[in-house]
Amino acid sequence: MEATIADVIQAMEIIAPGWLAEEWDNVGLQVGQKNWPVRTIWVALDPTPQVVGDACRNGVDLLITHHPLIFHPLRSIQLDTPEGSIIQTAIQAQMAIFSAHTNFDNATDGLNDALARRIGLNDLKVLRNIEKNETYKLVVYVPLEHEKVILGALFDTNAGEIGSYTCCSFRSKGKGTFKPETSSKPFSGKTGEISYVDEVRIETLVRKNDLSRIVEHVREHHPYETMAYDIYPLLTAENRHGTGRIGVLDKKMDLHSFALSIKKKLGLNSVKVAGNHELEVKTAAVCTGSGSSLLNDFIASEAHVFISGDLGYHAARTIEAANLGLIDIGHFASEHLIVDVLANRLKKVLPETGIEVTIEAYRLEKDPFFIL
Repeated sequence: MEATIADVIQAMEIIAPGWLAEEWDNVGLQVGQKNWPVRTIWVALDPTPQVVGDACRNGVDLLITHHPLIFHPLRSIQLDTPEGSIIQTAIQAQMAIFSAHTNFDNATDGLNDALARRIGLNDLKVLRNIEKNETYKLVVYVPLEHEKVILGALFDTNAGEIGSYTCCSFRSKGKGTFKPETSSKPFSGKTGEISYVDEVRIETLVRKNDLSRIVEHVREHHPYETMAYDIYPLLTAENRHGTGRIGVLDKKMDLHSFALSIKKKLGLNSVKVAGNHELEVKTAAVCTGSGSSLLNDFIASEAHVFISGDLGYHAARTIEAANLGLIDIGHFASEHLIVDVLANRLKKVLPETGIEVTIEAYRLEKDPFFIL
């Protein structure tokens, strides 16, 4: 069966769930239709005119980029503007554009993990946890003969997502009791008499922001006049999703040597360093892209040095005063590795879902800044 854009989007939700994106971000399908067929996928950092033009000329059906084409709502689409021209080019070639931005940064085994491992960090943990989507356990009680109906209703939604798995649940059989009052209209049993019913207890995980919607959806399919269900808030010992990462080096080294090792491992022409060059480094924090918003999280952590991009003068002075280290590797260098990382993940995940397509990493992008 021919794969569609919708099929690939479903696989991308396994790799980088959309709910992990920051509130200001705009991830997901930017241009195109979900029912368009897909035979060839390209992965790139930016949906620039050059990238989109090259993809269209090479017959690409889906371009997946890290940075979104559309960050803010468009009031109009004028074809003589860069965005308008890109949209026109993509639609004329029937090529869809999809973005996985901060959701892929924050995801387990996403871009932050990739950068941390590339520069030699181990025992990774999240620098700033995501708190906006606490997890709850939803428990629904249903008569045996309606078990599959309720399961289907649950899994019509995004209930039951655990890491890279979907449709996760647990079921156990038991005996339910109830006594209908005179004003009730019971699905089974008689008014004024205690009824004993064989029921199934269905348990699954639901994120806080989705809770009300999922409960109402299941209620529409539940046979009882009053649906019996429980909701439990969950506490987790470790959140593997989140912004930035902290990791440990195999051996201690000074800040100067560590900066040089990063420069070599990432193939960079230069890096910017702030702090005492003789500072002993064993633990480091990283953030792909612009990391200034995590500066306080880094200072409050046990890390000795912070590696990111777009770090300014005042950040460097703050780091100096705290007797810590800072290494600015640039926005492009911290994120361009997505091209290979995401392409390789798709090559692994898509065949597991039965999707056979050609996947290529676009390698012609360059940092818009150059050093004179």
